[in-house]
Amino acid sequence: MGPRSVAALVLVSAVGVVAFGWPFLAPPTSQIAAHAQDAPWLFAGLLVLLVAVVGATISESGLGPKAVAMLGVLAATGAALRPIGAGTAGIEPMFFLMVLSGRVLGPGFGFALGSITMFASALLTGGVGPWMPFQMLAMGWFTMGAGLLPGPDRLRGRGELALLSLYGFLAAFAYGTVMNLAGWPFTGALASGIAFDPHAGVPANLARFVAYCLATSLGWDLGRALCTVVLTLALGPTLLRALRRATRRAAFETAVTFTPPTR
Repeated sequence: MGPRSVAALVLVSAVGVVAFGWPFLAPPTSQIAAHAQDAPWLFAGLLVLLVAVVGATISESGLGPKAVAMLGVLAATGAALRPIGAGTAGIEPMFFLMVLSGRVLGPGFGFALGSITMFASALLTGGVGPWMPFQMLAMGWFTMGAGLLPGPDRLRGRGELALLSLYGFLAAFAYGTVMNLAGWPFTGALASGIAFDPHAGVPANLARFVAYCLATSLGWDLGRALCTVVLTLALGPTLLRALRRATRRAAFETAVTFTPPTR
């Protein structure tokens, strides 16, 4: 990643933290909750910033046609995997592909891939709405995290699979928890005992949020985590070899040089 890509990722991540965590960041006396109905649409403006990050990462990295094509193929594959098992105990096979792809492509390309995949899957499944930029940002973080794991050049075999499985298990819960923040402040009277209370302090709202996660998404997140671990262990060795071979052929890290002919 170049300096502009790093700066763009830091900026969008900072905005994302505010967008997701404003219930905890705003003081109890804040009137921001008065905009509870239109806040999701306001946060949808994050989509523009996310697209800018993806564009900056791709342009600054100097990707060749093969690399861009590979990024597109992986995003299309992830988008096609998303509907499989959707609505059934959190079985979402796209997450294991994001873990393996992020590991091979690195954090910069991983963030771009995660965001593009979620955008493409939203178009494919008709899931376009105010939640889409939140999903893009969360999936970008999810895939980028796999690229930040230690030992990308040295760790191989069972040790690497164990590391990726552990990350996938924990990150699946983290993804679900982060995405809960996108909808939890707007549950209102539908779940008064665990809903966001604009007049309560941070500790009280944090306790409400934990209760909300346990009551609404724990089973779904557990299914996602287990599915990610099982697929990573079963298909990880084959896919990691294929992805690494494809990245070498796409010359992700090898600059093209021209040597003048000798006379």
